[in-house]
Amino acid sequence: MTENTAPSPRPDVRPPGLNADERTTLLSFLDYLREAVIGKVEDLSDEDARRPGVASGTSLLWLVRHLAVVEYNWFEYAYGGLGDEPALTSKAPPAELSTASAVAAYRDAIGRANAVVAAAPDLDRPGVRSLRPDAVEGPSLRWVLVHMIEETGRHAGHADIIREQLDGAVGR
Repeated sequence: MTENTAPSPRPDVRPPGLNADERTTLLSFLDYLREAVIGKVEDLSDEDARRPGVASGTSLLWLVRHLAVVEYNWFEYAYGGLGDEPALTSKAPPAELSTASAVAAYRDAIGRANAVVAAAPDLDRPGVRSLRPDAVEGPSLRWVLVHMIEETGRHAGHADIIREQLDGAVGR
């Protein structure tokens, strides 16, 4: 018997219909962008994923790692009050970090972030704390979701450009 070793397809994450509720709409757009970023590192060698695409040193591997950290910082640490310290990322991912492990860590961070969103009673309640030192209270879940859509969307655009520079691949 032959074992099927083909990779499983990425989930078909499409923007929500026009009549979805606010939480579903925001989370669906964020999930759509998250999958777009993950799609940019698919089928790349670790060497290519680590290769900087711009003078600042940004690479696809750095983007995935950075977004995993940002998911933790805003959803778990700031909004949920979980964990001890916000995490940081440097421009150079650790030498032992593989693309597969970075994507797995990002997917894990996404799952934990989505659990925080699902457990929240509403979008208006302020989070436990903010990552901004001048803030009086933590931002609402609505703010965190919109911020993460902006952050992930900006980095998805960076990933589009870097991937196209690497091998000419374009599109979602």
